[in-house]
Amino acid sequence: HLHRASLLLPALEAALANFSAGAAGGVVQPVRTVLPVPRHGGYLGVMPAYSAADDALTTKLVTFYEHLKDSSVPSHQATVLLFEPSNGTLKAVLDGSVITAKRTAAVSAIATKLLMPAFSEVLCILGAGVQAYSHYDIFTELFTFKEVRIWNRTQEKALKFASSVSGPVRVCSSAQEAVTGADVIVTVTMATTPILFGDWVKPGAHINAVGASRPDWRELDDELMKNSVLFVDSRDAALTESGDVILSGAEIFAELGEVLKGTKPALPEKTTVFKSLGMAVEDTVAAKFVYDAWSAGN
Repeated sequence: HLHRASLLLPALEAALANFSAGAAGGVVQPVRTVLPVPRHGGYLGVMPAYSAADDALTTKLVTFYEHLKDSSVPSHQATVLLFEPSNGTLKAVLDGSVITAKRTAAVSAIATKLLMPAFSEVLCILGAGVQAYSHYDIFTELFTFKEVRIWNRTQEKALKFASSVSGPVRVCSSAQEAVTGADVIVTVTMATTPILFGDWVKPGAHINAVGASRPDWRELDDELMKNSVLFVDSRDAALTESGDVILSGAEIFAELGEVLKGTKPALPEKTTVFKSLGMAVEDTVAAKFVYDAWSAGN
């Protein structure tokens, strides 16, 4: 039911705007709780949310183990529990990994629609995992790029990506080669130190920074963070969870929901960064969308 993530856009745009409206928006969502698993170097995240507009109640449970020896196991594994808000009954258990991949890419696409330069011809993706595929799918569906480039730390994965997606992709031998001259850049890596540097980035480009979801991990360097206009999904989450934001000291200009509501401008003529951490309410609207589509089919 989520083969086209673009179908989620209206619900996600509404949820982002409602979240940024505060109490009036009817979204109840704490910053995620992250439990370390020190013996094995992993984490368990718990992400509950309620959306009054959708009358939907969920929690996502996500485990992430960044540097596994066994590469056959995904780094992120997730399950979404959907409840009946009126009485608390568990209605459905959903594969959270698909929902996470699709809703994350859809939110990046919303940010890109608002923030990318008027004439955007080159898309660059750094990383070749699950999120690279979901971003490629929705970005090539919604936007028209003349060239798509990819770079990955292990070139083998980048070559596999290029041969398995529907359109032509140029595999680059370095991140700098991939980024140079790109109008839209997506970082979906497992990096814990910067892999994208400000002096490589074309002025006016738009960056979706999706990896580095811990307070001591980075994908972007200080120069890029400080010389761009910074947008986030949640201020509170960014100031608690994002190493790119915390360690650079970069100032947050707006939440994406504030731009969608019209209370903050988008500034597509500037160099922009959207730091995506992912919010529980995004999982809530995506899970309800999938459940409603399934129910309608049955």
